Amino acid sequence: MISQSIAALTKTSRSPLMDAILAHAEKATAVFTRLYPDAARASAAYADAMRAAGVQLSPLAGLPVSVKDLTDIAGETTLAGSTILGAMPPATADAPAVQRLRSAGAAILGKTNMTEFAFSGVGLNPHYGTPANPADDSVMRIPGGSSSGAAVSVASGLCVAGLGSDTGGSIRIPAALCGIVGFKSTARRVPTAGALPLSTTLDTICATTRSVDDCILIDSLIADEPLAVPALPLNSVRLAVPGTVVLDALEPHVAASFSAALARLSRAGAQVIDAPFALLAEAAALNKFSSAEAYSWHRALLAAHEDKYDFRVAKRIRLGAAMSAADYIDLHRQRRDWITRMERELDAFDALVIPTVPIVAPPIADLEASEEAFFKANALLLRNPSTINLLDGCAISLPCHAPGTLPVGLMIAGPAMADAKVLAIARAAEAALRQ
Repeated sequence: MISQSIAALTKTSRSPLMDAILAHAEKATAVFTRLYPDAARASAAYADAMRAAGVQLSPLAGLPVSVKDLTDIAGETTLAGSTILGAMPPATADAPAVQRLRSAGAAILGKTNMTEFAFSGVGLNPHYGTPANPADDSVMRIPGGSSSGAAVSVASGLCVAGLGSDTGGSIRIPAALCGIVGFKSTARRVPTAGALPLSTTLDTICATTRSVDDCILIDSLIADEPLAVPALPLNSVRLAVPGTVVLDALEPHVAASFSAALARLSRAGAQVIDAPFALLAEAAALNKFSSAEAYSWHRALLAAHEDKYDFRVAKRIRLGAAMSAADYIDLHRQRRDWITRMERELDAFDALVIPTVPIVAPPIADLEASEEAFFKANALLLRNPSTINLLDGCAISLPCHAPGTLPVGLMIAGPAMADAKVLAIARAAEAALRQ
C-alpha cells in the first residue's frame, strides 16, 4: 500500500508494488467500477525495465493512477456512475488528460466510482454502492463527492493520484473529508474534452494526491502548459480569512482545527488577516449554472429514463428546466460582474484561506435514511468550494486536523490563473502544518 509521496517512491520497484496494490484493489468495495490489472502490470514492468536500463523516466512512470468514470478511456463506455449509459457506444479515444498521464508512463489502475453524473458533493451512489471513507474504521462515513472513488483510491493507499473533476468542489470536498490533498486548477488550463459534462461553465479536470508536490506534478502533466511554481516563504504572504458566509455553521472540530491551522501559519510568518469579503453573500444567488446546463444535456434521457436515475440527482437536474434563455444570459453577465468586483478585493491579498467544508464526514447510513439530511449535508459541503468555481478561480485543500482525529480541510484559493502562487503558498503551508 502507498503511504508516501511520488518523489519518495523513486527507488521503489514498480512490479511488486503493483501486485500488492491489485490484490487490495480487487477487494476494495465500491471504489472501482472497472480494474485494468493486465495493463497496469504491463506499465509497471515496462517502467522497471527502462529504469534498469538507465533510461530516465517521469517520476509517475509505473505508478498506479485512477480515473473517475466521467472521463473517457478508449474502448470503454463512460458510465458516469449511472446505469443508463450502458448501451452507449464506447469511447474511441482516451480523454486528453488520460492520454497525457499515459504518456508520462502512469499505470492506469482502474475507473473509480462517483456520484451519478457528478451531481452531488456527498458521494452516495445507489447503483454501485458508496465507497466508505477510510479515515474512520469504526463508522462507515461518506467519502464526499462527486469524485468519491478517486479520493478513496488515494486515501486508502491504492493510487498515487486520482484523476477526477471539480464543478462545485468535487475534488476538494472528498480530499478534505478523506484527509488528502485536492487541487482545482483554473478550469481553462486543462482540457475537458472526453469528460461527460455537468456544467460546461464550471467543470474542471484535476486530481487528488497525497501531497502538494504530487498535485504540482500531476497538474504539470495534464495541463496545456506546466507551471513554474516558485519557492514562496510564508513571511512574504498575506492571507485573507473572509468573514462572510464561509465561516458559518462550522462544526466544533472543524472550527478548532481551522483556528489551530491559522495559528500555525501565523507563527510561520504569514500575515493572516480577517477581511469581510461581503461580496461572498451574492454567490448563492449566482451559482445556478450546474442545474441549467445539466438539464440541457440530460433532458432527453430524463424524459425516457428518469426512473433509472438516482432520484436525488434527477431532482437537482430538473431545477434547470425553469431557467429561460434570457435568465441564463443574464446569469453569465451577472457572474462576470461579480468576478470583476471579487478580483478587485482579492488584489490586496495573496490568497484566501477558508475551511474547505464546514462539517466532518457524516455517517453514510444517516444520509441514506433521510432525504432532508442528505440535502442539508450536500448544501453545506458545496457552499465554500463552489464559490471558487463561480469565481473561475483555483484552490487547493490541505489536511489540517490533528493526527487521530477526523479529517478537516484547509482551502487556499485565488482568482483565475493564480495557480502557481496558490500552489507555492500551499507548499509552504503544508510544511508549516506538519510541524
